[in-house]
Amino acid sequence: MKQRMNVAELAPEAYRAMQALERYTASSDLPHATRELVKIRVSQINGCGFCVDMHCHDAKAAGESDERLYAVAAWRETPFFTEAERAALALAEEATRLSDRGETVPDGVWAEAERHYEPETLAALVVTISTINAWNRIAVSTRAVPGTLRGRTA
Repeated sequence: MKQRMNVAELAPEAYRAMQALERYTASSDLPHATRELVKIRVSQINGCGFCVDMHCHDAKAAGESDERLYAVAAWRETPFFTEAERAALALAEEATRLSDRGETVPDGVWAEAERHYEPETLAALVVTISTINAWNRIAVSTRAVPGTLRGRTA
């Protein structure tokens, strides 16, 4: 697998803008574990191997358990996630699969997220979901190679 282009090099201003979104969400009250779980799940849905790899390693380095990382794809079927994390993952799935459903982001999913997060934190969650979707589209389009940030590829 060979990467098609490096957006960071060719569009540095756009890359810096994306990094600013990352800094915003990192400074928010949204828990780090929730941010990483959402990034992993959205990246799984979007088929972005680069981001799945990166965020699994980031989550593991931050102390996330293997058990939870293995279960992200099947989070509904496992007991490993809090109610707040489940609400975030449900919102992430709905906001990522906008055209797959008749109703985009159903009121019930939104209400459950509102039940667990203050408005400012919920806003950070929405920005996190939107940002990882954008990163996925960049990485998938350019065929970013998983493991290259760590200097590891097959």
